[in-house]
Amino acid sequence: MESETNQASPMLKGIKVVELATYMAAPSAAMVLSDWGADTIKIEDLEGDAIRRVYKGISRNQLDGNPMFAFDNRGKRGISVDIRTPEGCQIVRELVRDADIFITNVRPAALDKLNLNYEGLKQDNERLIYATVTGYGLQGEETNRPGFDVVAFWARSGLCRMMMPKGAEPVPVRAAMGDHMTGITLVAGILGALFERERTGKGKLVEASLLRTGMFMLGSDLGTQLHFGRLSSTQPRAETADAIRNFYKTSDDHWLMLIPRGNKTDFRTICKVVGYPDLPDDPRFKTPVDRKENAAEMVALFDESFAKKTLEEWSATLDEADLVWGPVQHPSQVVEDPQAWAAGAFVDIPNGDNKPMTTVASPIRFNGVDVKIERPTPEVGEHTAEVLAGLGYTESDIEKLIEVKVIR
Repeated sequence: MESETNQASPMLKGIKVVELATYMAAPSAAMVLSDWGADTIKIEDLEGDAIRRVYKGISRNQLDGNPMFAFDNRGKRGISVDIRTPEGCQIVRELVRDADIFITNVRPAALDKLNLNYEGLKQDNERLIYATVTGYGLQGEETNRPGFDVVAFWARSGLCRMMMPKGAEPVPVRAAMGDHMTGITLVAGILGALFERERTGKGKLVEASLLRTGMFMLGSDLGTQLHFGRLSSTQPRAETADAIRNFYKTSDDHWLMLIPRGNKTDFRTICKVVGYPDLPDDPRFKTPVDRKENAAEMVALFDESFAKKTLEEWSATLDEADLVWGPVQHPSQVVEDPQAWAAGAFVDIPNGDNKPMTTVASPIRFNGVDVKIERPTPEVGEHTAEVLAGLGYTESDIEKLIEVKVIR
């Protein structure tokens, strides 16, 4: 869909978001809301979010910039407050008093102690949507158990085990994959609560957990496990249950993924394209059960065929046959993929007078146009004085709070 402008309208303009969170899951949810126009204020402690230091000490080279932190925190205003002090805790309460959304991943016990839990904050703001991310949920004995995505989302949920081919060792999930899935899930819950608030005038507690997000991602398998009491494992490529739903290597050492649609024609089309038009009538491969029992033989035949052409040649052949396939790309290839750019998958973060930092856009597009990030990623405490002045604090008040290390 075309538009008269190349910039999406700030749909959430006028919505105030207060984020009290670290790492990635909750901050990524606040980032998406900021992308869509919300005024998002990030509260950090006096040292700043730990992700600000993620690239320090990992290389002998001097790495310039922090793309990991910038991705989750672009477009926000940043303030630095010690919430463990009575004055710092009061600042949070004052910020939330007229906020629409409060997002946090602080563990429930700490929030209870500071009276910054849902019950405590909604007393002053019944319209508040209180959104929380935990490792394991707000109920049960493990509510306060620490949970990073590689543990709660990846390992505990069953995802890691099911991604391991039979006999393989576990591997970690890539950086923040579970966090970002949980973040976009939290955004959906927040928007549902915002919609309901339009009708009722009252906010709601919205909770997301890394565990439940991981289980939802694995929902088809977990549903099968619940219903049948059993589940097939992930097999090595040569032992796959369906040889035409598989990865194959081309003559120029690229991999591609091939998958048939659920129809009666794709199997025959694939066999014809790869040079085995009579294979569907071979007794070894006539039915899905036959193909499962003789998968290794079919994979060997397909391996031989795919090894005869380059990826570019197979691309033309498979596309001409209207088959479902895709190249197995490295991120260095993804960032050069013209279709990713056409789909609006990248966005620029302003960086003062320097060249903007290009990063990944949030996954939703509206009216075919892209968002524009209005603010650079904040420095630690960059907007503390500005935000507190908006709450009515004087310059003298702010200076005193700096002196006693309540704010930075």
